Amino acid sequence: MKELSGELNMQKVKEWRASGKKALGIVCCHAPFEILHAAGVLPVRLRSTGCGNCSEGAACVGDDSCGFLTSILQYLIDGTYELDGLVTSNGCGVSSSVIANWKIVTEKNSKPQFLYEVIAPRMANSASTKYLASELDELREELEKLTGTQITEEKLKHSVDTYNEARRLVKSIYDLHKAEFPVISGAETLKITLAATQMPIEEYIEFLKETLTDLETREPLKNFTARIMLAGSALDDPEYVKAIEDCGLLVVADLNSFGLRFLHDELPYDESDIAGSIAKYYLTRSSCPRMIDDSDVIHEYILAAAEEYKVDGVIIVRMQHCGKWDVETYILEDLFKQQDIPSVSLERQVILSQKGQLQLRVEAFRELLESRKDD
Repeated sequence: MKELSGELNMQKVKEWRASGKKALGIVCCHAPFEILHAAGVLPVRLRSTGCGNCSEGAACVGDDSCGFLTSILQYLIDGTYELDGLVTSNGCGVSSSVIANWKIVTEKNSKPQFLYEVIAPRMANSASTKYLASELDELREELEKLTGTQITEEKLKHSVDTYNEARRLVKSIYDLHKAEFPVISGAETLKITLAATQMPIEEYIEFLKETLTDLETREPLKNFTARIMLAGSALDDPEYVKAIEDCGLLVVADLNSFGLRFLHDELPYDESDIAGSIAKYYLTRSSCPRMIDDSDVIHEYILAAAEEYKVDGVIIVRMQHCGKWDVETYILEDLFKQQDIPSVSLERQVILSQKGQLQLRVEAFRELLESRKDD
C-alpha cells in the first residue's frame, strides 16, 4: 500500500472548482452528503488537521471554544479552504457559530457564499423525522437554485447507492482489524478515512479498491501487546493515533467523527421514499451524544464495537472544551466499569504539543492491560 498522508490536500477540490462545479464544506453530522452529490456538488467534510495557529478563528468564537471547530473557521478565514459555501447542522453551539461567523466574514469582504444550516431535532420519532425531511427538502430546493440541477429521486437513489458502495468498502477495511494479527494499523486506517474528506466519492471508491488489493499481500502486524478502541469526539490527526500505537498498542476501532461513525454503516432506503430514508438515517444513526432521547443507542453501538473488534481496553479521547463529550466521558467511564472493560480518558488539543505526556499515560494504561492478561 502506498504511503498515505493524513495532511490536508485541497488539490482535488481546486480541480473540481476549476472545472466550473461547486464545492461545499460540510460541518457536523446532519448535513447529508447524498443530497449535495445528487446536485452535482462536491461535499468536503471539513477538519482541523494541522492547524497550528487559530487566532483569527478564536477571535470570532472565543478561546474557550472547541479547538476543532475554531480551527475549521480559521482555515476558512485564511483561505486553506476555498469553497463555494457551507452546509452545517446544529449539532452543537460552536458548529452553529462557525456558519454564523463565516457569514459575517464573507459579507464584510463582499464575497457572499451559499450558507445553509440544517436544524436537526434532538428527539428521534416519526414527527421529528418528518421535520428533518422538510429541512432537507428546503436544502434540496436551495441547492437546485445554486446549481441549476434538478435533484430527482433517481439521482438521490444513485447518490445513496454510490455512498453505500464506499461504506461497504470502508467496512471491509475495518473488517481487517478483526483478525488476531491485523495487516493495518489504526493510524493508517484513519488516513484512509480522512482521504474521503477531500476527493470526489467516485475517486475515493477506486482508491479503496486499490488499497484493499494492496493489503491482501501485507504481512500481519505482531508488535503490539493489546487491542484498543478509541471513542470520543472529533479526532482527525493520524499522528495522535500513531503516538498511542508507538506505545505498544494497536487501535482496531475508532468511534469518532472520522472513524467508524463516519463512513461505515450503510444507509438503508425505501425506494418509494428516498428523501425520507435519508432523513431517517441522519437523525437516528449513532453520531454524537446530542440527542435528548434514546441516548443509549450510542452506548450500545460502542459496546457492540468493543465486542466485535475484541478490544482489551478503551481510550476515551475528548477535544478540549467539547461540552458534550465532557459529560459523555463520565457516562462512558461508568459504562465500561460496569462491563469490566478497562478504560482511560484523555483530553486533546488540535495540535499534538505534549506527545511525551500523552505517551506516559498511554504506557501506564498498557501496563494495566498487560497485568490483567497475566492474572
